[in-house]
Amino acid sequence: MDNTAFFKLSYGLFVVTAHEGDKDNGCITNTVVQQTTTPNRISVTINKNNLTHDMILRTGVFNVSVLSESSSFDTFKHWGFQSGKDVDKTVGITFYRLENGVIYIVEGVNAVLSAKVEQAIDLGTHTLFIAEVTDAFSTDETPSATYAYYHKRIKPAPQQPKKRGW
Repeated sequence: MDNTAFFKLSYGLFVVTAHEGDKDNGCITNTVVQQTTTPNRISVTINKNNLTHDMILRTGVFNVSVLSESSSFDTFKHWGFQSGKDVDKTVGITFYRLENGVIYIVEGVNAVLSAKVEQAIDLGTHTLFIAEVTDAFSTDETPSATYAYYHKRIKPAPQQPKKRGW
């Protein structure tokens, strides 16, 4: 268990992946939090309308890939802006499969955590999964991506031309 992987959780943007049968799915979230250190537990909140949510409920395992400042906008488009119902999200992505059978993405990631669900709490539109971490490791030292970094460097807002007069 690499404790620096837990430190990288304190920032902000993650890809949560799940696997069921021959299908992989994932989504971007910003709600992964370390809950306890002995044993190592994390929590993640996933929207119920997401296929990843259903896979986690049925299988009880998931991986968290911590996005870094080297993440490209394509990573966000791939995992955040398209549905796994219509698209195989693993196409065109470099990934590895861990012992739990779930993939983690390689590019633009600085830490990976594998988790086994201990409790699922219904929050209305979302479910809070509390899980024991079964594996945690850092992949590089690039700082974790935050929303501020994402909006400033990865996808800056378009500049509005200055208007003159009334």
